[in-house]
Amino acid sequence: MHVLSGDSLVEPFGKTNIDGEIIVCRECLIDGDLMAENLEEVWNVRDEYLSKSFIKPDNFYREKVKSEFDRLIENADGSEINLWFEYELFCQVNLWFCLSLLKDKNVEIFVVYPIIKDEKDIWKGFGFLDEEDLKASFEQRIKLGKEDILLGVELWKAFQAKDFQALEELSKTESKSFPTLKEVGKAACEIEMRPKETLQKIIKNGETDFGKVFREFNKTEGIYGFGDLQVKKIFDHLRK
Repeated sequence: MHVLSGDSLVEPFGKTNIDGEIIVCRECLIDGDLMAENLEEVWNVRDEYLSKSFIKPDNFYREKVKSEFDRLIENADGSEINLWFEYELFCQVNLWFCLSLLKDKNVEIFVVYPIIKDEKDIWKGFGFLDEEDLKASFEQRIKLGKEDILLGVELWKAFQAKDFQALEELSKTESKSFPTLKEVGKAACEIEMRPKETLQKIIKNGETDFGKVFREFNKTEGIYGFGDLQVKKIFDHLRK
């Protein structure tokens, strides 16, 4: 089974002819309310938040987002799971969540990161890779041990609870399975202020065109992996 980090990866992945069932992670857990006592409450909280924040058809969350996770949970036992996620915080949070869903399953878990040809491109992800690069990424996948999985689960719990002290401590852990953990952990701890402050500086410097603001934001804050929707929400709030 291959859990892909978004719909944009489906077509390029299909060209690789790598065998396996495809599951698409359509969540953006970096954004919005996460507080919940159990998994069913997580679905309810996320459905409510995303339905209010973005214009989507009725039942979109249940039919297009939750249903993919349901397939992962229901079919995981006895499977080899390949988690195709990128290095930035957006993807890492989704990765941590997937590990929380799989922690009690009888599975082999691998994480597939995009191969990086130049360190300055580390936050650009799979979108800049061709099918041969995707094959190479798969060949270099990392098998997660029990300690890696438990670390991912604890990272998810800390992020979900906004326990930044715990997140800071966990981010000090050296792990080849989470090679950017120190950097994304710091970014996660600063998520409530740092993106806002960066956008304030860009606007203060006289830039008001959102397209240009978005590109400028990503030059310095690509570590967050924010899409235009996440940045636009902060931008609009600052412009009020």
